[in-house]
Amino acid sequence: MVAEWIGLENTTRRCLVKRGGLILVLMSFVGFMVWGCSCRVCEKEAAPPAPVVSQEAPQKQGPTPEELRARELARLRQMELERQRRIEAMAKAFEQKDIHFDFDKYDLKPEARATLRELANFLLEHPEFKVRIEGNCDERGTEEYNLALGEKRASAARDYLVSLGVSPDRIDTISYGESRPVCTEHNESCWWRNRRDHFVLIKVK
Repeated sequence: MVAEWIGLENTTRRCLVKRGGLILVLMSFVGFMVWGCSCRVCEKEAAPPAPVVSQEAPQKQGPTPEELRARELARLRQMELERQRRIEAMAKAFEQKDIHFDFDKYDLKPEARATLRELANFLLEHPEFKVRIEGNCDERGTEEYNLALGEKRASAARDYLVSLGVSPDRIDTISYGESRPVCTEHNESCWWRNRRDHFVLIKVK
């Protein structure tokens, strides 16, 4: 009886051991499958994003030959306008460069000749201008005498310009005598200012 019980117990143990081994195998297999699936999920999640293809913006085309020519013409026109403004300003400046004479004289002083050389250079460089020379006197003397004296003063300046190469056709003279004083006081300083040649440059082209 005891021997049968012991045999039965051993048989039961062997069955349990076999069953336990089978269960352990099944659990290992299931665990392996779960691990494999989780790794595939991780691999899918960790997959790098698809490369982004950069789309370069279309490059702007340069100016056409017509546009370049138009720009160059506009630039040249602007340069010419600026040049003309400078020339006209130089011409206008001669209106502030009167030459003066001694009392009852019409001969040119050294400083007067220097101004006339400057004027001649301008006229030779810019043939589009001509000059009007206005002879003036102070109030002393008769009106007729001063008109004649003013003409002599204007002619003296004209002749010197001609000697420097300026064409006589580009020079006009006129005498105002004592009728256009720049100063009305009755003293030598004021009279000296009135004894003068005044220049007006005129653009003719």
